[in-house]
Amino acid sequence: MAKRPEVGDPAPDFKLDGTEGRFRLSDRRGERVVLLFYPGDNTAVCTRQFCSYRDQPEAFAGLGATVVGISSQSVESHAEFRDRHNLTVPLLADNDGAVAKAYGARRPIGGTNRVVVIVDEEGIVRYRHDPVVGLSYQTVEDLREALDSLPARPSD
Repeated sequence: MAKRPEVGDPAPDFKLDGTEGRFRLSDRRGERVVLLFYPGDNTAVCTRQFCSYRDQPEAFAGLGATVVGISSQSVESHAEFRDRHNLTVPLLADNDGAVAKAYGARRPIGGTNRVVVIVDEEGIVRYRHDPVVGLSYQTVEDLREALDSLPARPSD
C-alpha cells in the first residue's frame, strides 16, 4: 500500500475540477482546508453527511476553513447530486482516483473511502480521520473540534 500523508507531513498538491470550477490545493495556502473524501454521490450515508452540513449553515460557515468533498464521480454527477439536495459544499471530481490514492483514501478495488484530512495554512496535514467502517461521518461539531485542536494560526 502506498504511503499516505500522516499528521505533520506535507499535503500532496492536486488540481481537480469541481462544481465550483477548478480547485488547486496549493492555491489555498494561508487557509485551512478540510478534504472530505467520500464514496459516492447519492448514496445513503453520503447524502446524510452533505445534507447535515447544508442544514447547519451558520455552524458550517463558522468553521473558518475551506471545505471540499472529493470522490471519483464526474463533475456532472456531482452537480446533479448538489442540485438534487441543494448542497453547499463544493464537490471535486477525482475521476481516476489519483488524489484519493495519494491521500490513502482509495479502496484496493476501486472507489473512495470516507476519510477526513485537514491541511493547515502552510500546507501541512494536521488531522486525519480514517473510520474503521464508513457508515458514519464527521459532523459539523466533529469538524469544529478537529479544527479547534490544531496549533494556533500563524500571526500576520
